[in-house]
Amino acid sequence: MSNYNFSKVTPAIDQLAEKCVSCHNIDPELYVKYDVKRGLRDLNGKGVLAGLTDISEVCSSTIVNGESVPCDGKLYYRGIDVEDIVEGFISENRFGFEETTYLLLFGKLPSENELKDFSGLIGSFRKLPTTFVRDIIMKSPGNDMMNILARSVLTLYAYDDAPDDTSIPNVLRQCLELIALLPVMAVYAYHSYNYYKKGGSLIIHRPRPDLSTAENILYTLRSDSKYTELEAKILDLALVLHAEHGGGNNSTFTTHVVSSSGTDTYSSTAASLASLKGPKHGGANIKVVRMFDDLMEKVKDWTDEEEIKEYLVALLEKRGFDNSGLIYGMGHAVYSISDPRARVLKKFVKDLSVEKGMEKEYELYTLVERLAPVVIGEKRKIYKGVSANIDFYSGLIYRMLGLPAELYTPIFAVARISGWSAHRIEELIGAGKIIRPAYRPVADHIEYTKMSDR
Repeated sequence: MSNYNFSKVTPAIDQLAEKCVSCHNIDPELYVKYDVKRGLRDLNGKGVLAGLTDISEVCSSTIVNGESVPCDGKLYYRGIDVEDIVEGFISENRFGFEETTYLLLFGKLPSENELKDFSGLIGSFRKLPTTFVRDIIMKSPGNDMMNILARSVLTLYAYDDAPDDTSIPNVLRQCLELIALLPVMAVYAYHSYNYYKKGGSLIIHRPRPDLSTAENILYTLRSDSKYTELEAKILDLALVLHAEHGGGNNSTFTTHVVSSSGTDTYSSTAASLASLKGPKHGGANIKVVRMFDDLMEKVKDWTDEEEIKEYLVALLEKRGFDNSGLIYGMGHAVYSISDPRARVLKKFVKDLSVEKGMEKEYELYTLVERLAPVVIGEKRKIYKGVSANIDFYSGLIYRMLGLPAELYTPIFAVARISGWSAHRIEELIGAGKIIRPAYRPVADHIEYTKMSDR
């Protein structure tokens, strides 16, 4: 690409882009006329049924007297309330991500010995192939860790003796290796970026097989490898809550779509990573943090409700922050009254804010959480309630932990690959047909024109 003269190419591309836009612009009214569910959601925001799963359930309403009534959101992993799962491993003072991954993959909670063996297996898989870090990650640093992750995952295909074998034992082996290696590759990709692109120090710590996923992230990321128990436990909690969220979220649906074609595990995972990278999906927590940076700079008194309301109104009226008209971290495609994941995270954020001396920031977040739904209700016509979603507090947690913003979405991927793996196996076992929805053509039929007559 460096050989191109962009001063000559750009005007030509601009002209072609204008032609491209003019022929791809479908009248929005046609979607109403033909009852097309844009985004595979109906006018009430309910998802179009596209498949069945027993991996997880996202619940935002209940039936009362034959009618659907909004309720506090619930999330179930293999039929178990995620809040009970969290309460279980926290009350017994252990890490939960490996236990949750086992549950998602094998359909039941592990016994003590099963969990020990499974965690040991994951730990044994944390070794990248010889020279992989040097040749794949260090020699080609990039500005976006998600792209580096996708590239690294696709490159692992070449190191696999049976990359295209889609038998369940082989796919399970590949999935477990990717679950183990994704956090390592994410952290190493950041260190490479920090050294080559930002002029920082180059730090490469080998992961420890005896540590949990959350501990290894902090251990390999920090120069001194030190972390507190509270830091590791809260990061572990965030991983558990991000691990799975039904088959219909964009990246998991991507897993089903791509897996249904019969492709390999590495291609399926790379496709899901590409989906998660989008700011409308996994990149949302970065937007929340940057929005709060802007708020903290422009609002003089963080306790002044009227001043904060004015800021929020400006956001909705596209006069503030990125002029998108959005209050990031508020609202969800499914949940209305509350997001259970945000509800759980909030309980632990306060303790971390005290440890980090960031109580004022925490209080500001809780104030915005209370005021934003009021402002949105006054300014927008909405079909359901609005509440804080998981991105609202996860970004604050990552900031308190001192994690670089470049790793926010990759850490989401480190968690969600457990869900992707379960859904890939579910698709391979139970589907059989390639996923191929219909698109209605709306272009008029016209005659071919000879070159001399154009």
